[in-house]
Amino acid sequence: MGRHGEGAPSATALIAAAGSGERLGREGAKALVELAGRPMLEWSLRAFAEATGVGAAVVAAPPGGEEGFRGAVTVPDGLELRIVAGGAMRSESVATALAAVDEATDFVAVHDAARPLVTPELIDELVEALAGHPDAAGVVAAAAVTDTVKRARERARGGDLAVEATESRDRLWAAQTPQVFRAAALRDALAADPRRLAEATDDAWLVEQDGGTVLIHPSPPENLKVTTPFDLRVAGLLLAGRRSG
Repeated sequence: MGRHGEGAPSATALIAAAGSGERLGREGAKALVELAGRPMLEWSLRAFAEATGVGAAVVAAPPGGEEGFRGAVTVPDGLELRIVAGGAMRSESVATALAAVDEATDFVAVHDAARPLVTPELIDELVEALAGHPDAAGVVAAAAVTDTVKRARERARGGDLAVEATESRDRLWAAQTPQVFRAAALRDALAADPRRLAEATDDAWLVEQDGGTVLIHPSPPENLKVTTPFDLRVAGLLLAGRRSG
């Protein structure tokens, strides 16, 4: 069961799950690729079900694949789940999921199904952080950049890349999900300029472009994104470690 508490801030999860498993070497939807004995998506659903601040979730599935998702995923106790058709672009999927959310909802937590190691604790921390800052439009999970970052340029001969500059990493953070927003702020940002949807690399950027303040909240190292077969193996090992621990 979820750990929902009376008086706690409440959010609806919007889970982008319309991507394909091609880069993982799998056919079909990436979110349904098996990970540690469950469809990948199910790990995120379990985390949101156990979070105090979330009672419902909307999953954006590949267009036409909604019924397949309903049959493949076991809905955890304590979580109201709705599955809708996603779009060709990630931001379109988020917009479609948001359209299915009740207008009275205060907060939405946007998450990628490809980050299956998200924890209930991180979700609650993000929701509580936004609730505690009325001047902010959103808050994102992020990891401080620890590698030295080089900006590259293409050499005139041969097309090889060369270092153009070394960037200071003092204030650099790698944005992840979940990203929690005031529902009205995200709705406005998605509708402000449709051309931005094609440019957006994450939803926080859209809110920033619309003038909203977005906070940063440090995420744990294991909140990795599954993109390659190597990532899938690492995620499986980490989930096995959680079970044994």
